[in-house]
Amino acid sequence: MCILTGNQIVLRITSINVNGIRSAIKKKFLDWLYNKNPDIVCLQEIRIASHDIKNELLNPLGFKGFFYPAQKNGYSGVGIYTKKQPMKITRGLEDKNIDSEGRVIRIDWEKISIINVYFPSGSNDERQKAKLIFLQKFELYLKEIYSESILSKRNLLICGDWNIAHTQMDIKNWKNNLNKPGFLPEERNWLSEIINNYNLVDVFRKLHPHQEQYTWWSNRARSWERNVGWRIDYQMANNSLANLAISSEIYMETRFSDHAPLTIDYKTEI
Repeated sequence: MCILTGNQIVLRITSINVNGIRSAIKKKFLDWLYNKNPDIVCLQEIRIASHDIKNELLNPLGFKGFFYPAQKNGYSGVGIYTKKQPMKITRGLEDKNIDSEGRVIRIDWEKISIINVYFPSGSNDERQKAKLIFLQKFELYLKEIYSESILSKRNLLICGDWNIAHTQMDIKNWKNNLNKPGFLPEERNWLSEIINNYNLVDVFRKLHPHQEQYTWWSNRARSWERNVGWRIDYQMANNSLANLAISSEIYMETRFSDHAPLTIDYKTEI
């Protein structure tokens, strides 16, 4: 099911790190979803165990939910809400250490494959090492899916919290963060190579080439109030799909999380 706007069929896709799905729902996230009416919602950092995903979380507002929680309760995890039954769901990277954290879920429809991913943050030295390993493993995973999407002529979209601000425009205080995880040269170079090697397009940046807007704010130093943020949440699409993007929004009127939802409309079906 896609939105019909005038004579156009529009596929509306939202991506958001909810920082705990139950917490976001308490902050009226479902009310916002009802009004926004996306077709597909990619959720990161759901922070809920499998046995706690009750029906009201699994199938709200006519959505069908597919989740991949972390083994550790209250940590990480991803999920996708969709209004159209997918052809196939694939969870994980086939790496037990990474997959125990529930970071990748892929869903295929006839015309599009969507990968929903939650990259490690690199919050300390140990986690930064884990992040760099994840980047290597994810690239191998993406290489295979990219080749498959070309053969199948299926569009490819990667949604999620990448935990990397790509350019100086994507972070408010870039000079003060040059040596911090999320803006390290090796991370940004990796992202540039991924974009170039697999012909991906940062769809928000395509639609807004000069707009300084962010998707995540630290809970310290009144960062939200002062809009001292980072743009680390992306929808990365192949060229064919990116060319069908017609509008985007980073919603900031209400806070459901320390991230803002990114919604993009595409002139296509799934």
